[in-house]
Amino acid sequence: MATLIIPPVLTSPRDDAAQLYKAFKGFGCDTAAVINILAHRDASQRALIQQEYRVMYSEELTTRLSKELSGDNKKAFLLWMHDPAVRDATIVRQALSGVVMDLRAATEVICSRTPSQIQYFKQIYYTMNGVYLEHDIESRASDDHKKLLLSYVRTVRYEGPEVDSVLAECDAKALYKAGEKRWGTDEKTFIRIFCESSSAHLVAVSYSYKNKYKNKLKSAVKSETSGLFRFGLLTILRCAKNPASYFAKQLHKAMKGLGTNDAALIRIIVTRAEIDMQYIKAEYRKKHKKCLNDAVNSETSGNYRTFLLSLLGPNY
Repeated sequence: MATLIIPPVLTSPRDDAAQLYKAFKGFGCDTAAVINILAHRDASQRALIQQEYRVMYSEELTTRLSKELSGDNKKAFLLWMHDPAVRDATIVRQALSGVVMDLRAATEVICSRTPSQIQYFKQIYYTMNGVYLEHDIESRASDDHKKLLLSYVRTVRYEGPEVDSVLAECDAKALYKAGEKRWGTDEKTFIRIFCESSSAHLVAVSYSYKNKYKNKLKSAVKSETSGLFRFGLLTILRCAKNPASYFAKQLHKAMKGLGTNDAALIRIIVTRAEIDMQYIKAEYRKKHKKCLNDAVNSETSGNYRTFLLSLLGPNY
């Protein structure tokens, strides 16, 4: 479930646009007013506000936000203004072709999305950039990591709950033979099974693997693979089992130790606030005995902190 809180009685998109324009006028920006409006509107409402702002003031709202805001708060807001598919396409494009490539971020987004989400944002990706997602993966990634990503975005997978237990056992056996049983790793088998399996099937394969070989499939992946290839496989497996648990883990990593990985913090909170952030918060508390809101509060500051906490909803 989402954590986005929308007021029970909404002002019109036109009135929201006017209030935003007022917040931008004069010396300095009334960021609190901007947060109070945009952090409490869903994707369709934000799109209508942007449309009204464009008509009323002959300027893109995102252009004005870019001028008025700065730092991580600006990055978070600009990402928030997109709908989910455009947001995913934007993140992956920047990760693959930005000044500094972030293949881990691209891998996280691609390998954590459902087949239908991937097919939709692939279309948006081409419309926005004039190049196919596969082209950018081909030119930026390498080796088994590249093969995994290309296979994952090209393969149409079943999204239902039905599972063939016999086939799951066969795939578990194939993965054991491709990894722990042999000297060296047959990466092609891992890529084939992880990219062709539905989430439900991969969970069944994992269960069968543990039951038959007394070791977790996750552990086998960790011991038999490395680098971004391993990260991609683990992302696919963990999101098949429990996406909320996966993102809770990534948020903890982003705030653990010296300094905060703000790019990861922004990416996960902004992309999941309208989807499953309540479940992520519950998983975070269960694993780390601490409220996610409190963790974010201690690791961020200023308007940036206020915006992220607004997206996270009530502290519990």
